[in-house]
Amino acid sequence: QVQLVESGGGSVQAGGSLTLSCAASGYTFSSYCMGWFRQAPGKARERVATIISDGSTRYADSVKGRFTFSRDNAKNTLYLQMNSLKPEDTAMYYCAAGGSSGGFCYYTAANYWGQGTQVTVSS
Repeated sequence: QVQLVESGGGSVQAGGSLTLSCAASGYTFSSYCMGWFRQAPGKARERVATIISDGSTRYADSVKGRFTFSRDNAKNTLYLQMNSLKPEDTAMYYCAAGGSSGGFCYYTAANYWGQGTQVTVSS
């Protein structure tokens, strides 16, 4: 059974940093497309940082230069280092294990998702 468990969320002041983790189990971690998404109250879920193909990661424009996505296949863990946090980064953050087709990754509601970890940034 595939499980994704996020941790590391919390409350910080603007300009602060947090590192989110996503521990995966139940599947071959290294062979899956992985990514981070977030959803703020009243807004649609949005992509934060995702693997889009072998060796290629896409970041949302709003987080480029501030967030860093990484994965440790030996530990079956995904990370999101978040620096220079802004109030608009406040959201529930989710990790996802997506599918692939033709060498490209995709993420849908039918793929695997964690329960989320809350990040709150105050001004």
